[in-house]
Amino acid sequence: MLRMKGPSQKQKNNPLPFLGHICNLYLHQLPSPFCRPVTKLKVKPKPRVGRGPSKRLLAQRQQHSFGLHGVACVGTEAHLSLCSLEFYRANDTTRCPGGAPAVVSCVPGPLYAASSGQKKQQHSKPQGEGRVRLKGGAHPGEGRVEVLKASTWGTVCDRKWDLHAASVVCRELGFGSAREALSGARMGQGMGAIHLSEVHCSGQELSLWKCPHKNITAEDCSHSQDAGVRCNLPYTGVETRIRLSGGRSQHEGRVEVQIGGPGSLRWGLICGDDWGTLEAMVACRQLGLGYANHGLQETWYWDSGNITEVVMSGVRCTGTELSLDQCAHHGTHLTCKRTGTRFTAGVICSETASDLLLHSALVQETAYIEDRPLHMLYCAAEENCLASSARSANWPYGHRRLLRFSSQIHNLGRADFRPKAGRHSWVWHECHG
Repeated sequence: MLRMKGPSQKQKNNPLPFLGHICNLYLHQLPSPFCRPVTKLKVKPKPRVGRGPSKRLLAQRQQHSFGLHGVACVGTEAHLSLCSLEFYRANDTTRCPGGAPAVVSCVPGPLYAASSGQKKQQHSKPQGEGRVRLKGGAHPGEGRVEVLKASTWGTVCDRKWDLHAASVVCRELGFGSAREALSGARMGQGMGAIHLSEVHCSGQELSLWKCPHKNITAEDCSHSQDAGVRCNLPYTGVETRIRLSGGRSQHEGRVEVQIGGPGSLRWGLICGDDWGTLEAMVACRQLGLGYANHGLQETWYWDSGNITEVVMSGVRCTGTELSLDQCAHHGTHLTCKRTGTRFTAGVICSETASDLLLHSALVQETAYIEDRPLHMLYCAAEENCLASSARSANWPYGHRRLLRFSSQIHNLGRADFRPKAGRHSWVWHECHG
């Protein structure tokens, strides 16, 4: 069990289950399991008397109760208990002679560097930002690993894929170490190139590209072997400030958020004006319920119980936020065009979702120009597939110049694609030219 004491700041005061100080003598300055996410560890041997955090740390030093010493981590451990360390015995009278409590300085990853209602401010730029990403995961810090090479995104083959390589990816993206190294395309199959195979990391590399790897051809690996990760995430507590009510299951309902400070906390509703899929995505992510199937602006069919006050309006999200607090909203000056609980925001969440992607390379490879007689284009004209100038053409004589191509739509997600529009609203055509 471990907890951090000292300056109370965001990203620094998340309690982690060790009671007692750690002696800083011989503490290695290596990437450490203290901080998740972490980009650097500072070991501060002796805080000097002064103002601010150093003065408070010095005061705490006078009341220390050391429990550990000789801590030596290689940097790949998921928890401090996995490092080499020594406990002080109960009858030790001299503990940590000449030393001081170990102090760490954690730097938040990009997802955790945002303040409420403001744009993200990235305090530290990960080494490989923009060259590695996760796709297909229902929760933050999980997904299929994709890397950028020669301006093209591609996947990683799962041959020799292990926790060390997965931890490098997680830390590169600003998360903690890896909880799982996934193989067999468990986060869905990618498409296009497979850039890397047989990646071998020690766990201390700053980027996956720094690890020895093999460049492969299409014959060496298939997308059924795409590698993925699940990362350890820092506890933020955002899921305690949101809940759903009135739904038929835990995955749906009217959205309720908690506002106020200590002693004045209360639950309230969100105005449904302009509430859409992006806002629902953030709400489902904050709830830990995966993807958003629907973002609802009317929830009259869900009972709100005794919660009737609207406490948030004008919510506009980009879809990447971890909580609704990070989205733009009206603050304390609420503006809601349609009042009443029936016009409050709701969501329907799902652990899986479809992910449709056009095979753009096939479109480029098959595109060609064709002059086709007008008498062969009556059906295309009825379906409004021709340019508006076709209406003034001399039907059925003459020709139209068309751009022809073949296309494929791939579903990279882990759920079947179901159109949101019901069959009653589909338009059926008798012929296709």
